[in-house]
Amino acid sequence: MLFSKKICCGAFILFAFCCTAKAQDTTDIMSQLESETENTTDYTTATFKTTRLINGHTVENVGKRVLDVKISHRFGKVNGGGYELFGLDNATMRMGFDYGITDYLMVGIGRSTYQKTYDAFFKLKILRQSKGKRNMPITLSYVPTIALKTIRFEDTSRTNYFSSRLFFTHQLIIGRKFSESTSLQLMPTYTHRNLVQLAAEPNDLIAIGIGGRQKLSKRVSLNFEYYYQLPDYKLSNTTNSLSLGFDIETGGHVFQLHFTNSQGMSERTFITETTGLWEKGDMFFGFNISRVFTIGKNR
Repeated sequence: MLFSKKICCGAFILFAFCCTAKAQDTTDIMSQLESETENTTDYTTATFKTTRLINGHTVENVGKRVLDVKISHRFGKVNGGGYELFGLDNATMRMGFDYGITDYLMVGIGRSTYQKTYDAFFKLKILRQSKGKRNMPITLSYVPTIALKTIRFEDTSRTNYFSSRLFFTHQLIIGRKFSESTSLQLMPTYTHRNLVQLAAEPNDLIAIGIGGRQKLSKRVSLNFEYYYQLPDYKLSNTTNSLSLGFDIETGGHVFQLHFTNSQGMSERTFITETTGLWEKGDMFFGFNISRVFTIGKNR
């Protein structure tokens, strides 16, 4: 009986020692993990599914040596009725090529059938949302764009200059991923027009954009985009651009479906020249298709 008590007492002491040692080991491991987390930077990824929200840019860049081929369509106005098959009889399109020089710098070119416009841009990611050693609450990108309208001049009786066809846009994109499902961004935008139609119209236009997405499933998200033009820096008879749509990810493709009151697909057209009114049915159904290719091999 005494021997059994000694065995039980020894077992209890051994058990207590093991539990204490295990607790100390767990505490040491947790302390080590916290220390490693504090000494490393965890960067936010996939704030948006692709580099375009609907019409405009997101804070996302394509990766280094990645080519993103984009094809965008905007059909005619939905209020065209059955005679025009609710806009499907008419369409404008843009084809673009975006390429990642580094993970922080990408360039792109495109051509739209709307007013036969060529555009080129680069996107520089200045700040990147992160936590840990480097705590940054936002992602900040800078996007300057140049557009060339090549449609024939309306007034051929006057002297027309090549510079009159040029338009310049500068945009900051301030984005934040609040959770795995919700992301928002602000887009202050400045546009300069070399030529205006009326003497009273401003050459310099300013707008503030807001956009975001809400994931509905792993591969589908609901997107919105709105650009408010400052009253003193806008063209007459224009309205603010409002767009709603869905992103659908299918393997190497991102398929975007949307409705927008903007027919143009370059910054100077959809931000500063939108005339459609949602309440009157002046909406354009459209889609974007994005397909990425890796060019070359990483060393």
